[in-house]
Order: sequence, then C-alpha cells, then structure tokens
Amino acid sequence: MPAPAPSHHLHLTLANGLRVSLRHAPRLKRCAAALRVAAGSHDVPLAWPGLAHFLEHLLFLGTERFPTSEGLMAYVQRQGGQVNASTRERTTDFFFELPEPTFADGLERLADMLTHPRLTLDDQLREREVLHAEFVAWSQDAKAQQQVALLEGLAAGHPLRGFHAGNRDSLPVEREAFQQALREFHQQFYQSGQMTLSLAGPQPLEALEALAQRFSEALTSGPLRPQDAPPALMPGQAQGYQHLAGNHLHQVIIGNAPREALAFLCTWLNASAPGGLLAELQARDLATAVQASVVYHYAGQAVLDIDFTLGTQDEAATQIQALLHDWLSFFAHSDWTSLREEFALLATRQQQTLGALALARHDSENLSEPAVTALKTMLDALQLPPSQHTWQLPPNNPFLRPPLKEERAGLIRGQTSAHRGLRTFAQDRSRGRKEVSALAFSPAVANDGDEAALYLQWRGAPAGLEGALQPLREQARQAGVEVSFETIGPDWRVSITGLHEPMPAVLEALVHSLNQAQPAFPAAIPLIAIRELLRALPVYCTEIAPQDSEASWANARWQGLGLGFPAALEAVIKTAAARLPGQPANLEHQVPDLAGQRLWHEVTTDSKEAAVLLFCPTPSQTLADEAAWRLLGHLLQGPFYQRLRVELQIGYAVFSGVRQINGQTGLLFGVQSPSVSVEGIIGHLQTFMQQLPALIRRNADAGNQALAQQFAPQTLPVASAAELLWHARLAGHSSAYLGELQQLIQTRTQDDMQRAAQQLNDATGGWVCVANGPVVDESWQSRG
Repeated sequence: MPAPAPSHHLHLTLANGLRVSLRHAPRLKRCAAALRVAAGSHDVPLAWPGLAHFLEHLLFLGTERFPTSEGLMAYVQRQGGQVNASTRERTTDFFFELPEPTFADGLERLADMLTHPRLTLDDQLREREVLHAEFVAWSQDAKAQQQVALLEGLAAGHPLRGFHAGNRDSLPVEREAFQQALREFHQQFYQSGQMTLSLAGPQPLEALEALAQRFSEALTSGPLRPQDAPPALMPGQAQGYQHLAGNHLHQVIIGNAPREALAFLCTWLNASAPGGLLAELQARDLATAVQASVVYHYAGQAVLDIDFTLGTQDEAATQIQALLHDWLSFFAHSDWTSLREEFALLATRQQQTLGALALARHDSENLSEPAVTALKTMLDALQLPPSQHTWQLPPNNPFLRPPLKEERAGLIRGQTSAHRGLRTFAQDRSRGRKEVSALAFSPAVANDGDEAALYLQWRGAPAGLEGALQPLREQARQAGVEVSFETIGPDWRVSITGLHEPMPAVLEALVHSLNQAQPAFPAAIPLIAIRELLRALPVYCTEIAPQDSEASWANARWQGLGLGFPAALEAVIKTAAARLPGQPANLEHQVPDLAGQRLWHEVTTDSKEAAVLLFCPTPSQTLADEAAWRLLGHLLQGPFYQRLRVELQIGYAVFSGVRQINGQTGLLFGVQSPSVSVEGIIGHLQTFMQQLPALIRRNADAGNQALAQQFAPQTLPVASAAELLWHARLAGHSSAYLGELQQLIQTRTQDDMQRAAQQLNDATGGWVCVANGPVVDESWQSRG
C-alpha cells in the first residue's frame, strides 16, 4: 500500500524582511495561513498590562477598506473556514483556513487589518468591556488560576509572574498616554521585519510564494527589532521546584534545551508502556496519570511542567520525586538511537496527516545533534544520582510502520503480517460465522486517497470504557489515526478517522481492548459553563433513556459505517469487526419529534456566570428543510455575533451555527455572559430571531454558492465528509446526500428562507434549551 504523499517545505526571507515558510501538500483540500508577530504580552510597557492582547482584538474590528462585515472574521465564516488569533508571552499569532479559490482574498484582508487598523475610541471602549469580561472569566477559572499558582515558584522579577490579562483598570483608553503607547506598539512591531508568514495548501510552491510576495507588499516595511531578554527564571543555581495543588503534584524543571529536544523528552515521560515511569507509579498507587509539557520557552529559557495526578497514598510527593529523578537519570544515560528513530517517524507521520491550519502553524524542527547535546547537558545539570530501578525504554509504536509486503506462513493471499489472525470473510462464513451485514461501506467518499473513516455505534454497551482505551488512542494518534468516543443516551459511538493504512491494526487492537477492558468512572474534568452545557446537550436530544450501569456486552448490539477504504481493505476491516463484542444489528433510529414543544433542561455548573444553549431542530428530516436551515444559519452567523458580542457585549462566548446530534440537524445558539442573566440571554436570542425576516430581506444574496461549495468533494476533508454522511445515514438519507444537499442549497430562494425563519420563531421543530439556571417562564416545559 502506498505511503502517504509527502509535503514539500521551503523557507524564504523576502526583500522587506518578511520571513516566509511554505508547505505544499497535494493531499490538502484547503489552504491556511499563520502570521506570527514577534511581540507579545511581555513586550508591553509595564504601565499598560494587557495592551498586546487588546491590540489583537482591535485588529479584527475592521478597516476603511474592509469594514467589520467584510473583514477577515466575517469573510472566513461566510466561506465555512476557521479563523482565530492568540497572544502569548513573546508572540502574537493570527491564523485562518479557507477553500483554495477564496484564499487570496483572505490574505488580502489579513494584511489590511494588520497594517491599517481603525483604532477608534468607540471601538476601544466597546472592546475593553469584552476583555474585561474575559478577565472576569479567567479570574474565576480554576485551571487558569492553577497555572498562575504554578508559576509562583519562579523568580519574582520574571514577567511570567506578572499580570498580562488586561481589564478596565489596566487599559485606560481615555488617556492620551495609553493611546500613544498603543500606536507606538503597533508601529514598532506590526511591520514586515517583525513577522513570519506560514502558508500551507495543495498549490505548488511557486503559487504559494507568489501569494506570500503579494501579501508582503501590503505590509508596512521595517527592520527586525530585537526583543528585550528576560531576567533569570530562578534565583541562584536552582533548577526547579515542586508545587502541590489538590490531587496534582507538579514537578517544575528549569532548563535551556531547544523546544524540539524538550518535546522529545516529554514524549517518553508521558509514555504509558510497561517499564516506564507512569506504569511504575500506577503499580505503586502513587499516581494515575503523568502529563509533561513545556509551559514557556523563549531566549534559551524553558519551563517544563511534569503534572502527576495523585493516587491514594498520603506521602506520595517525596516518593514520586525520587522515582522521577531515578527515571530521568536512567533516561539521560540510555542509548537514544531507537528512540530518535521512533521520534523521527512520529514527526514524519505528523507532517503527513496534519490539516492545512495545523500544518501552517506547525513550527517544530527536527531533532538535531546540537539539540540532543543540549538536552543531555540540561539533564546532567540536575546532578541526578545513578539510577537504582530497573526501567525499560518504551517499545516501538506498532501502528507507525507499514505492514511487511511479503506473505508469511499462515497468511492467505492478499494479507500481510499486520493482518495475522484476520481470516477472510469467506473463511469466516465457512466456519459458520455470520456476515457482518450491519457494517456498511459507503461509496460517497472516494477511496483513491490516503484517508478513511470508520464509525461504530453500540446500543447497550457497558459504560466507562474510555479510560481503558486511552493508551490505544495515543498510539493511534501518533500513527495518524484519531479514535474518539461519544455517548448519546443508550448509544455509544467510536469513530476512527485518518490514514487508512494503519486502521486494520488499530481496529484489531480496539477489538482486543474492548473484550478485555474493565469499566471505570474517573471524575469529570471541570469546564467553563458553556462547555459543560455542550457536554450535556446530546443527552437531552434523544427520547431514549440513557443506559444503566448494568449494561453488558451480552445484550449489546452494534452497527457501523466505513468510508474511503480501498476495496482490499474493506474485507480486512469487515473480518476484524466480526470479533467486536456485542451482536451486529441494524439499529433502529428515530429522531425525536418535538413538534412545537419548548423543553428546558437545567444543568448545574461550577461557574456562576449565566450560560445558555438553544438547539432548534429542523421541522422535518427532508433535505429541503435541511438546506434552507443551513442557508439560514450561514446568513445569521455573522450578524448574530456582531449584535450580541460586539454591539450589545452581553458575553464573550457567543456563537451560532448548524449542529447535528445523532442524525438530527438544527440551529444551535450559545451564549455565556458575566453580566446578563439567563432570562436576559433568552430575551436577546428571541429578539434576534424575530429580526431575521428583515435580515433576509436586506440580503438579496444569502450566500448560496459559497455555502454549497463547502459540500463539494474537492474542498471537503475526508473527516468532515464522513461526519456528515454518518449523520445522514442515521437520518435515513442515501449515499448521494452530499450532492443532493449541495444542489438544494444552490436553489433555495428568499421565500424558502423566510419560511425557515418563521418555522424557527414558531418552534415548529421544537426548541431544546440547556441552561445553568431555572426555567424563565411558563412558555417552557421544565425537564429538570
């Protein structure tokens, strides 16, 4: 089987000093840009904490050439792309992903907003309130505050210990001194010499270079300005410290190794293989998980956080530190040859499987000899005693290597050693086993590429299996295969997407793990309120009661759908699936008929901020209704954000769009607000929906062609297509779903959209509200 097509990489520095990274990957369906400015929160004058983050926000508020409604964010959203930005300690990133035909227009908008921001006082006053709301949420977020506490062991004078979030007090926009600092920061750093542009797409490198050149010509030219070096991370010769927070023990290590060297170390620290650190800690009941990560890296300074989730013993900290030091000593004096080969394979596979946006943002380097030397020097500086424990280096990931081509004894023609034990379908039948008719393969996704998807859904499966499958998920992810889980009522779904070459081995491992796994119910990770509601929403969109804890494989039934598999692999996948626990069956699936009902579900969250999700299903399962509602969602997405987030400023988590839940399509609205009550949010949502007829009348072009293009096979990634087709199957649609939906979107009229808006306002398909407050009035039916 052919290896995944490689990408081609080119680094350039243009005449005006703009550094450019170009990645040509023919497998990509979309293009992406990532623009990094070498300036962040720690480069701001001490008098104005939060100024860098504030400027990042202001740049999205439109220019004279591209007002907000035509700016980058609105444009990308209309084209079904992704866009965002991030301010870090010493960098600020802007990034987006678009279909190839619209990519140049996105780059044009990005260059204009970076170079010609309006920075009006009215914009600043409004956006300051948004930042203040984010600050309030940040100050109440347990995870964020734990991060602040973690860094308290560093030197008091290091900027990592400072305040950089930005709020009303630190952003006095009314003062001329602040305005001057804001303009100077923009002029000093937002120019060509201070920027790096990364482009990724299916175009040839020459085409990408031409796009980069055109982008650079729109920038303000300027030189690279060296950023100030930070003070020491720790006083004296200290190399780290411990920090205990609840059931987490953090071992912080200070070093100066390159980022790729620290990534190499973290990969093996986090490994769960027998003979490793985590396995030993689990065997001694000292810790249940280990997560090593780099929380800061700049100018030769690095902060490595090794986070241990503690077990049940009271005096675990001293023992964990001793075992960690012993493992680090063993690792430092081991032969890294095989680990470096494995790490190179991991890096190569990652390059082969990243999507356009992730590939554009991917800035890691290969593990060079100087990086290896620097890591060994850093470990030696810890002055660790000789290792006393018998440790083992992790074995190779079996999913990373293609199966051997030659046939072996005991294999049938067409099988390889990776398929040992997988009999042909004909052999299974000859042994009296039934054909797995519940596993279908759809022709709707072309099977001539490198990627495929497999969906498996059980009804009545035991709960709590995800934890036991975590090692499999990690190994599969390293090999370019994502394994994810979702529970909806009595149904449990496993989706396997990515490169199809390792999938037979991944499925075989899944079969083995499911037959051996013991249910476990770890404590849920706390989330911000709106994410808690998103986690709960699917449960309330099914009429079937959730499964109980007594469910077992003996009574479980399952069905599946494969997409994008070459014919040779379909038989192998089917044969492996025949050994899945439970009985194959075509599960009955019926979408709830809410017919005008308005259901309210109250969910308790840790946050006291009001949060609301409103899910409005289409009035029927017909593709005509789905097309009209998708077009309506496409039209209202920008205005909804503009009205509630920008103009009314009722919250910072404001979003809308089409959502599919277990085969049911609908519009989903979400808001979390620090200042408006649940009742107030509902009022704003209903007011906005009542204004939709006028919005439709004002937009003669609703964006039919732009939305329809998002469902074209040549622009739709395999994983996205597979997700759509899975829900289409649950809804009873044919494998021609994508083409039919695309055609219907193109032909929807204003009358169709007005009808959809009226159905939305009338709750013709029902409303499901999930909120962290009680029902607001008698028009809703409270469901607890």
